Amino acid sequence: MDLRYAYVRLADEIEADIRSVRFALGAALPGERAMITEHGVSIDTVRRALKVLRERGLVTTVPHKGSFVTGTPDAETPPPGSRNGDPDEGV
Repeated sequence: MDLRYAYVRLADEIEADIRSVRFALGAALPGERAMITEHGVSIDTVRRALKVLRERGLVTTVPHKGSFVTGTPDAETPPPGSRNGDPDEGV
């Protein structure tokens, strides 16, 4: 059972897509409405996930234009969803 918040799971999924180069550097992410439909989440979940990705330095959001990949995940960072021994992970 995945105990992470929905917005964190979504952010981790998008980060994995950036790692796999589904979304290359400079690529536009799908719009909010497309993410709602694709992932079955609310607008608030999408917006919070995008905020997390901005904080991680992976995307930049331009008002009225969308969100774009502007960074790449650090190769030394464990992939999303991996267990790195943190007892509080997922809480």
